[in-house]
Amino acid sequence: MKVVAGNSNRPLAEAIAAYLATPLTRCNVRRFADMEVFVEILENVRGEDVFVVQSTSFPANDHLMELLIIIDALRRSSARRITAVMPYFGYARQDRRSSGRTPISAKLVANMITQAGADRVMTLDLHAGQIQGFFDIPTDNLFAAPVMVRDIKDRLPLDNVMVVSPDVGGVVRARAIAKRIDAQLAIVDKRRERPGESEVMNVIGDVEGRSCILVDDIVDSGGTLVNAADALLANGAKEVYAYLTHGVLSGGAVARVTASRIKEMVVTDSILATEAVRVAKNIRVVSIATLIGEAIARTSSEESVSSLFD
Repeated sequence: MKVVAGNSNRPLAEAIAAYLATPLTRCNVRRFADMEVFVEILENVRGEDVFVVQSTSFPANDHLMELLIIIDALRRSSARRITAVMPYFGYARQDRRSSGRTPISAKLVANMITQAGADRVMTLDLHAGQIQGFFDIPTDNLFAAPVMVRDIKDRLPLDNVMVVSPDVGGVVRARAIAKRIDAQLAIVDKRRERPGESEVMNVIGDVEGRSCILVDDIVDSGGTLVNAADALLANGAKEVYAYLTHGVLSGGAVARVTASRIKEMVVTDSILATEAVRVAKNIRVVSIATLIGEAIARTSSEESVSSLFD
């Protein structure tokens, strides 16, 4: 087995390699003067089972091209099997046509990864589970739930906790967490008037006096999360925490969360944390390196991956 890393999240790749007790394969990923991506694999990979760790996070297009070119380089170097390990799958929110004359970019990206030469894909908490069907190769969608549940149990008293979905679309994800910690579930009903803005309308469930945990897959601008927290507190919640898988945190999101009444927001390291995230007083990062490392080990030895989440 070989583990290759792009430039999107080197610390996570190193942590995964450390868990696997396998040093990262030496690989040169650099730019020409005109910013073209150049890749050179510096070790023999002929006949090897290779895992490429690369999130397609900001800058999404650069990191996507790195992934495609690394896969192509490995294919042309006669790797036996190539698995694209994408802790964060960029373009996942473009999984359907939102209006006329718009693309389905998640499907396009899936096609590009397949055509580049990937034999299988491993990702984490896809924005929409049906994106797995966009690939014509085996696709494992891992879940951060075990990592989140372990952290919640270690840090919060569970006798007065309520798990909350910040919108109707995230109910399945929130229910999975609630079931694991034996907590009740509430839903924040919101109406989005225009892209990037959200207006909280109603809280479904009795949250009065409860410690509420907002659960979602992505936090981008932070507006939905902050508005949901305000709505919960307005309805009598004792305090509000948030557990998110992917901390996109674009624009002024970090400042928005820091200034909010969210007691603590926890994100995984599927996306490399910026300096602003690292120093924020109410944002904490937990690692999913062990989870992904174990999934890689099981894939390489042809063992069950789904049993990780039983």
